[in-house]
Amino acid sequence: MTSPSFRPPLTIPSPVPDASDAQRSFAGLAAEIHKAVVGQDEAVAGLLVGLLSGGHVLLEGVPGTAKTLLVRSLSAALTLDNSRIQFTPDLMPGDLTGSLVYRSGQFDFRPGPVFTNLLLADEINRTPPKTQAALLEAMAEHRVTVDGEPRPLPDPFMVVATQNPIEYDGTYPLPEAQLDRFLLKVTVDLPSREDELDIVRRHADYFDPNDLETARVAPVAGAADITAARSQIRTISVHPAITAYIVDLVRATRSAPPVEIGVSPRGATALLRTAQAWAWLSGRTYATPDDVKALAVPALVHRVRLRAEAELDGLTPRRVIDTVLAQVPVPR
Repeated sequence: MTSPSFRPPLTIPSPVPDASDAQRSFAGLAAEIHKAVVGQDEAVAGLLVGLLSGGHVLLEGVPGTAKTLLVRSLSAALTLDNSRIQFTPDLMPGDLTGSLVYRSGQFDFRPGPVFTNLLLADEINRTPPKTQAALLEAMAEHRVTVDGEPRPLPDPFMVVATQNPIEYDGTYPLPEAQLDRFLLKVTVDLPSREDELDIVRRHADYFDPNDLETARVAPVAGAADITAARSQIRTISVHPAITAYIVDLVRATRSAPPVEIGVSPRGATALLRTAQAWAWLSGRTYATPDDVKALAVPALVHRVRLRAEAELDGLTPRRVIDTVLAQVPVPR
């Protein structure tokens, strides 16, 4: 495997002088999240790109790295309905989607927590596959079917799931079909020493992560801003050379020797959508190769499955993506 190529950092840029109202709102959204969350720029950027692209985001990291706080801060900075469900081994599908309740001589539907704009699925890999699968229709089609009747979900609708690394005890790895429904997978790393010092100082000043009013996180964006942003992102131009670059990257994952299952065409479209969103956040009207490279790992890493012998050799999907980025020629 070759050495990793340079990938531009995922840090929300400052608005350009002629930024639209929607662009300023999303820059303000990142600032509000950082009132409660120290660092984790890539995770914050991933959440905003997922929201802009109309996709779902999976956050993975060891316990105590502010995964839940990230999503709660995003919820507090949006004027949208939100709900949280803690996934546990005894959680049933109806606890998520809702169920029929008999009262007054008839069955009435009682909506579950999935009927919201922003759903935090906390520790999604702590619950068995049957309940994990209950989210699949909601994520793919923005609806759930109960007793044979499809019921649409609100718009916008976004799932942000958190999970602990799968090698931890008591976890159930998500199946490939459900992983593929996540637009992005972002690894929430342990903070740097400077960031950890800042975290401890904040707690010494009585910051309460369960009460975001102490951090003065305020709503700065709503459904209208999201609709306007998505409309503007659809106008971001993508040169044919950029689309060819995306296709070549994806196809290279399928032919890499350590890979058992490479990135699907859905992964290629995900990389395109997220690159357009990143270009928009950067204040440009066109996508560049750097936009593609910046989003390649979070958009593709969970769609790569390695051969058993490659995993035994210590290889990771992230390293495969880095190698592909280094090998595939970048358009000029």
